[in-house]
Amino acid sequence: MGVPAAMVRYWAVGRDGYEPLIRAARPNRPTLLSFLNLAELHILAAIRRAHRLKMRSIRDAIRYLSDHSDPGRGRDHPLISHGLETDGWDLFVHRYGQLINASKGGQAAIREVVHAALKRIEYDADGWPLKLYPFTRATVHNAPTMVVIDPTLSAGRPVIAGTGLATQIIAERYKLGESISDLTYDYERPQEEIEEAIRCELHAAA
Repeated sequence: MGVPAAMVRYWAVGRDGYEPLIRAARPNRPTLLSFLNLAELHILAAIRRAHRLKMRSIRDAIRYLSDHSDPGRGRDHPLISHGLETDGWDLFVHRYGQLINASKGGQAAIREVVHAALKRIEYDADGWPLKLYPFTRATVHNAPTMVVIDPTLSAGRPVIAGTGLATQIIAERYKLGESISDLTYDYERPQEEIEEAIRCELHAAA
């Protein structure tokens, strides 16, 4: 997601008396995040790309969205609740835009980036996240979906889509000096997939 670990912790557990932005699966030490939390962080990272994140405003907007969500998981995880792509995001963007005094153009930019982020989440029949295709590049537009996070594969680590090949293992071999052509040959995958797996890990470490 390209978000520093300290920022992720801030969003997940809060700091200096400020409440967290999400409800971590286990907020106490050690903090544990669920796959739903990861999907929420993916959305927050997209918002951060669209606009400089103001914690007070984003927290208030999330609370506002939670208050207008269905009871249950919709209240606990409003950023990824069922039907969020329609009326839910309109509520959120409207509220967030008011709080940050964003122009209509600014609100449109937020909506566009968040829409792109939501399109990278695969949902089940009930509208809850099953798989996440994380951003592996700085741009959110026309970004490839060659890497996926699936909690049923490789203990939830990023893998090359359609395989169980963990991007971390590929990137570690690359950092140890193996060439992309060697990795392409060993794993029998297209070169662009190997490159994207490496880019995913380098992006995450940045």
